[in-house]
Amino acid sequence: MDIAARLDDAARFAKATPQLDDPLTLEDAYRVQAASLGRRYQRGENRVGIKMGFTSRAKMAQMGIDEMIWGRLTDQMLIEDGGTIDFSAYVHPRVEPEIAFLLKAPLVGRVTPAAALAAVGGIAPALEIIDSRYKDFKFSLTDVIADNSSSSSFVVGPWSDPAQDISNLGMILEIDGEARQIGSSAAILGNPIRSLVAAARLADEAHEPLKAGDVIMAGGATAAEQLAIGQHIRLVVQKLGRVEFRVGDKG
Repeated sequence: MDIAARLDDAARFAKATPQLDDPLTLEDAYRVQAASLGRRYQRGENRVGIKMGFTSRAKMAQMGIDEMIWGRLTDQMLIEDGGTIDFSAYVHPRVEPEIAFLLKAPLVGRVTPAAALAAVGGIAPALEIIDSRYKDFKFSLTDVIADNSSSSSFVVGPWSDPAQDISNLGMILEIDGEARQIGSSAAILGNPIRSLVAAARLADEAHEPLKAGDVIMAGGATAAEQLAIGQHIRLVVQKLGRVEFRVGDKG
């Protein structure tokens, strides 16, 4: 079985898979990711946007890289705001607080922050459920990229007018009513709009340019929190409101 099929099956059936035997190059890791998502498209899923990762300068320095990573989002990954996820559908689920963008116009190639903002139809509080499919939660950078940059599901709150300053919004991630992570949108490259600028360039380089209607997850604003059955997860973002979901188990 090739790597793309192996990783697709691991995500599809929530079965952990060993770390890849031989290290991939960055280019090969993205090729594997594209091939793995291609299998999903053949089953009827549709790409609806992309997620950005390693959007913290400190995280990039820690990983020894100077570029963000990214992954694809599909319609089957979207969880309704206030909905319930099935814990058994994941291997190592964690949640990150984020900001999401909704495009009203295409955004292609190298663009300025002003041009990026002009293409945005809405901004929203969002939660990304990340899930490495590797056994014992052991993996390399390129392992992560091949595994769709650990993206698994996402929840988007109410859309707001993008014509407001989102560079330093307070963000509180709560689990069962207790604040677990407190941060700011400034942790996302100093301003989440910079993540959108990078997303436009990276998607275009992969020959999958961002189009009207796409959702872009800007990246985690704090460390991720591990999920467990029975939890209620809520993110409150200054000026933007809240988004939430519950963790269930359909076994």
